[in-house]
Amino acid sequence: SNPCGAGQVCDDPTKKLTSLKDFTCTCPNGVVTTGAAVAVCEVDECANSTSSPCGADQICFDPNTASNKLHDFVCTCKNDSSLKSIDGPATCGKDECTSSPCGMGQACNDPVKSLGSIGDFTCTCMNGVVATGAAVASCEVDECAVTPSPCGLGQSCEDLDTASNKLHDFVCTCNNNATLKATDGPATCDKDECASSPCGM
Repeated sequence: SNPCGAGQVCDDPTKKLTSLKDFTCTCPNGVVTTGAAVAVCEVDECANSTSSPCGADQICFDPNTASNKLHDFVCTCKNDSSLKSIDGPATCGKDECTSSPCGMGQACNDPVKSLGSIGDFTCTCMNGVVATGAAVASCEVDECAVTPSPCGLGQSCEDLDTASNKLHDFVCTCNNNATLKATDGPATCDKDECASSPCGM
């Protein structure tokens, strides 16, 4: 077992029964203590250059770097400084818009992003209508008004319900045969098999 503190290197130069307590403890910053004593090292638990113990979007602070005391670092949420935790990541609020709660073609905005403000995001339609309080805005959505058309070449597209944000209700109709239709996707249309010149000269 290592008689030195965490992060310290222990060295026993003689390794004899007659020379007990002659080991040394060396801190990562070079401080050395001899005579069976644990070195007093400067340990900053937040100084990990590759990954913070607090995780992303949190600030790590070690209030006691002048000793080798561990597990006393503090994690604070960047988006809400009142949310803190000692010796581990804090439970922070989140951007509710990351789950795309708004309807098609709507812009989502979560202004606060804290645990105390769940459901405060807004959904804004392309035509300017805004809904707040975790409600999806009722927008005028024309699924046919996109490029390229969801129906494809040689077909016409009609959205039967553009006055709401109802999706998957558009109808594709073949231009060469109006009786051939399909909902929520291209219709299977007739085609001129000779158009590809399959016959010989």
